[in-house]
Formats: sequence, C-alpha cells, structure tokens
Amino acid sequence: MSYILPRKLLVETGIRNIRELSKRYDKAKIYFHQDLDGVTTALAMKKYLEDNGIKVVDAEIIQYGDMEFSVKKASAKGDIMPVLVDFAHGKPMFVVHTDHHDTQVGVEKDTAKSFRSSRSNVETISQVISPSEIFPSDDIRMISTVDSADFVRMGVEPKDIMAYTFNLMQGNDENDMGFNITKNKKALALVTNKLLLAYKNKPNFLARLVMDSTPSLINIYTNIIKIAKEEGYATPKEMDSNREDYIRAQQANDKSKYYEEDKIIVQYGAGSMFKAGSYDRYIPFKNYPEADFIITVWPLGLMQSSCNPFKKDRALKGVNLGEVKDEVLAKFEGELKEHKVSLNTIKYFGEKHKSFTEDSVGFMWSDLIALYNDTDGGIQGLDQVPKGAPEGYTVERWRDAIKTIMNKQYQDLTEREKKALYKIEISGWDIVKANSGGHKCITNISGLMYFGKDSVTKGGKEFLKRIGREFFNTLKDKIKEDTSGEESNT
Repeated sequence: MSYILPRKLLVETGIRNIRELSKRYDKAKIYFHQDLDGVTTALAMKKYLEDNGIKVVDAEIIQYGDMEFSVKKASAKGDIMPVLVDFAHGKPMFVVHTDHHDTQVGVEKDTAKSFRSSRSNVETISQVISPSEIFPSDDIRMISTVDSADFVRMGVEPKDIMAYTFNLMQGNDENDMGFNITKNKKALALVTNKLLLAYKNKPNFLARLVMDSTPSLINIYTNIIKIAKEEGYATPKEMDSNREDYIRAQQANDKSKYYEEDKIIVQYGAGSMFKAGSYDRYIPFKNYPEADFIITVWPLGLMQSSCNPFKKDRALKGVNLGEVKDEVLAKFEGELKEHKVSLNTIKYFGEKHKSFTEDSVGFMWSDLIALYNDTDGGIQGLDQVPKGAPEGYTVERWRDAIKTIMNKQYQDLTEREKKALYKIEISGWDIVKANSGGHKCITNISGLMYFGKDSVTKGGKEFLKRIGREFFNTLKDKIKEDTSGEESNT
C-alpha cells in the first residue's frame, strides 16, 4: 500500500510508520521532480531515510507529460522502497509520497490524500518531518523564494535570476569558498538554480547530483561545478555570453511583441534556444520591465501566462489569470467537446518518450482512472459493450479486458488490443481541463498535443493561436475592468 503523508501526521510525527518501513526495507530509491525544489527535497528525504536506517541506493527524475510514464520501476521489486517527492501525480508503486500542493491525482482510494501546502517541498521534509533541521534555515528560505518566485520580497531583479556566475571574492579552497559564499547566500541560491536548470537534461546529471551531494546549497553548487567540468558541459561564462546573445535576438524577434498600452507581452515560441544557456523564461521581463503580464504560445500544444514577478507595486491585483483561463476555455467548450481522443492515442502519447523502455512504469489503468474518471464526460465507451460483441458479453468483462490491455506496455500490444483502445474515448474538453491548471499569477492551457495535426479545427497550430488570441483579449478586458474599478474608488 502506498503511504501518503497526512497533514496532521506531517506536523506532529513525520512519517508515522517509519519504524515499520525500516524493518520492511533497508534500501530505497527516490523519484524527484526536475528542479531545485525536487533536488533539495530528494536530498532532505535521503538524509531522513538514512537517519532511520534505510539506505538510498538510487535516484531518478520524474517530469509531467510523457516522461512521467517513462520512469523506471524500482529494481529488485519488494526489496527497494520506491519514494516519490515534490510531485503531484502519485502511482500505486510508491510506498512514500510527499508533495507541497493541495491536490494530487493517481493515489489509490484506500490511501490518505492530504498533503501539506508550503512554498517548497524541501521546507516540509527539512523542518517538519525531520525531528532535527536537515538544510540550514537560510538555505530553505532561499530555495522557497526560488521555487515560489517570491522575488519582490527578497529584492531579486531579472539580472540576478539570469546569472550563471557570481563573484566568489577570494579563496580557492572549499573552506574559503564556503565562508565567502555564505555572505551572499541569495546569489548562491540563484546561480545554483540557474546552473541546475541549464544542465538538467544532461544524462544522469540530476540523479548523480542527488546521490553525491549533502543537504546544503554550498555543497550542491560545488558538485554542479565539479560534474560540469568532468563531463565537459558548457561553462558558466560561455552560457552567460549565450544568454546575452539570446536577449538581443529576442528584442528583434517579430514573434515576440510588447503591447505597451495594455502592458502585455505576447510571444509565439521563444526563439532559437539551441546554444547552451541561451533561454531564460524571465528574459521578456528584462526586455520589457514595465510589462504586467506575459502570454506564451508553445507550438507543441501549450499556452502559458504569468504575472511579472519583479514589479514591486504591481497594479491590477484584481486580475486573476486562473479565472481568465477558465473564461477562455469556456468559450471553446463546444468545439472541444465535439473532438474525441481515443484511448489508443492517449496511451501511445504517454509511452512515446525516447527514454521509455521495457522497465518503465507506463501509462496504466490507474493513471487513466485518476486523470479522467471524474471529468465532465468521463471515460466514454467503458459503460457499454462494444458493437459486435458475442451474446452474453458483459460490461464487467469489457472493463476487465481494457484494464488488462492498459496494464501492458503499448509496444507489446497486438493490433486487436489497439483496436479495442480505439473504442474508448475522452472528449477534448475533458483532456484540456484535466491537463490545464494554475492560479492568480500563473496559469496554463495544456493537453492540445493529444489532438495531433488535425486538431479540432483541422489546423492544429492555428487552433492554439486562436486560444492565445482569445486569452489576450480576455486579459485586456479584465485589465480594463480592474483599472475602471480603481478609478471609481479614488
């Protein structure tokens, strides 16, 4: 049975059954999200488990999208405890799962489902679950600032976020470096995060970082530099130069436009990101510091929008991007409901990542139920036997057959089994609703990648652009409403 960390137990006793788990398992593998909070949470969990007699022998990244289903099953099943941290989608194989969001999916019905909301997951592990502090408190403060983009309160500017290098002052050995870095912990955290993201897609980089590091920003930074040098990655100075070239290129990019009157940046794609270290999500706010919002349409099937996190006195506080997203989707509800996506397409997409192997977990029946069973239209085709079924064939047998097929890997399915999956469908509306999310200052509309080249308008990218234009127009209306409200109150 999976064990989800209930709120009360998180606060009072850490992992309730850690003694029983340490008797059952003497080894563990940690699966963690591909960012600074994921890495530091994995390190905190590693220290906590090893303090309780469970040796962490392996680590692996997990990321939303098709990569989520490509992660490898824990080796020596039954002997190595699988642990998931800083991730909102659970799976039955995980024995321990902790996250800092309020809602999760993919958790079995007989498991507890409460998670502790906090600015970062490492904060929970290091300062709540563990009986003694794992990361230094000033490290936690900066990690949480980076993860929550709480830049204004900490006086962080775009140039601070984008830097790959910072001044170590004097001292070349680790002791001297540690002393000097401590004087500038904010810069250390920001550069560590920047380098980590720059190298995160390098083979085995993040897993090695987790296995080789101890819970401190100084140690993580030191190991990043060490690994990058050993593996021949682009140097921080090279990436600083590539970033400056990218900034200049984006200023001239006709697919990135700033609407000064509305203070909205709109961009389609993000320009050329080929050179190491060139792309940074915050560069538009450096180029247009007066902007309040940005809308980015990604050609692969995603639209994102966020507030400018660097504005100290951000106006338009009444504009909620999560509500804008809901209004925009409502305008496309009819079109999206008419479009159906087969379960064959969904399973294929979930298992097509280049890292997928026969040892991967796959997109299983439990994932299907967790994501789509409670949507508006539900999973269509499961509640009735297919046409041509033999007499006496029941709905229960049909569901069991689909469950059996889903629990096999797509690459192992027969043509007959694939045809069976084509008989099960999810509406485009339910797919987009299930895969989109956000809140007041950041939101996304996702899931359109499942529609293929035809999409609902038989135009694919054009439909995505329509959504982007509608989001822009709706956001403009919300800005006018908010501005008018402020004027009437003065």
